[in-house]
Amino acid sequence: MPVAPPPAKSLPLGALRAFEAAARLGGFKAAALELGVSPGAVTAHIKTLEAELGAPLFERTARGVQLTALGAGAAPGFIAAFDALAQAAASLRAQAAPQVVHIATLPAIAQLWLSPRLPVLRAAAPEIAVSITALEAPPNLKRAPFDLSLFPSERGGILVAEDMIFPVCTPALAARLMRPEDLGSVACLSDASWQDDWPRWLRAAGVDLPLRGPVYSLYALAVEEAVNGAGVLMGHGPLVAGHLARGTLVAPFALRVPLAAGLRLWSARPMVRGGAVARVAAFLASPPG
Repeated sequence: MPVAPPPAKSLPLGALRAFEAAARLGGFKAAALELGVSPGAVTAHIKTLEAELGAPLFERTARGVQLTALGAGAAPGFIAAFDALAQAAASLRAQAAPQVVHIATLPAIAQLWLSPRLPVLRAAAPEIAVSITALEAPPNLKRAPFDLSLFPSERGGILVAEDMIFPVCTPALAARLMRPEDLGSVACLSDASWQDDWPRWLRAAGVDLPLRGPVYSLYALAVEEAVNGAGVLMGHGPLVAGHLARGTLVAPFALRVPLAAGLRLWSARPMVRGGAVARVAAFLASPPG
C-alpha cells in the first residue's frame, strides 16, 4: 500500500509571533509588553525558533538586540503577514457583531468627554453597543481589536475637538484671583502626564511664578478635586466644558492658550457608509447637541 510522506514540520506560530513583534518593535521587552508575556518568554520563543532554523535571528549585545541579516530579511514578510492576520480577525469580529463598536481612548477623554455623549448616542441609535477601553497611549490599529481610536494629536484622523488650556476653579476660589500673580497664594493642581501645562500658560501670561500644589496621575481625579475646591487646575477645554456649562468650575482669567494637538479620531479600517462604526464616528465628530 502507498505510504504517505510525513507532513513537513511547521515553525511554531508562537515563536514566529514573538520574532515578528521583537523585530518590529526593536527589542524583546517591547515585544513582551505588546504580547502580554514576560521578556523571558519572548527570549525562549526566539531561542526555539533559532534552534529550529539552525541560525541566529538576533545578535545579542550589551546594549540590547539587533537583527542579523537573516532576521532583517525575513522581518518585513512576517510583519505584513501578521498585519493581514490581525485585519482578517478584526473583519471577522466586525461581521460577527456588526452593531458593536470598540473605542480606545485616554482615561480622561473616556470619563470627561466621551462618557457624557453616550446617552445621546444610545437614544439616537439604541441598536449600537459602544465598548470603551482606556489606554495611556494610542493603540496600533493594525493589531489591536479596536474600531476607533480617540487621542490628542497634531495631525491625522478626524479632528473632533480643538484643545486649549486655561486655569479653572470653583467660583468661590475664583473670587480671590484678580490677576495671574495671585496664583502664587493658592494650590495649583497638575496632571502627571501634562506637567508642562502650567509653565506653558504662565509663559503666555507673561508671569514668572513658582507654583505649589499636588500632582495627580488621573486627570479626571484632578478635575474632581478642583470641583471640591482643592485648588486651581489647568483645564483642557474639551475636558472641562461640562463643568463650565454647569457652573461648578469657572475660568478666573480670560487667557486661553490653544494647543497644536486636538482630539482626533482614527478608524481601524475603511468605514462602511451607514455602518455602525461610521455612524458612531460621525456622531463623535459632530458638535454636541
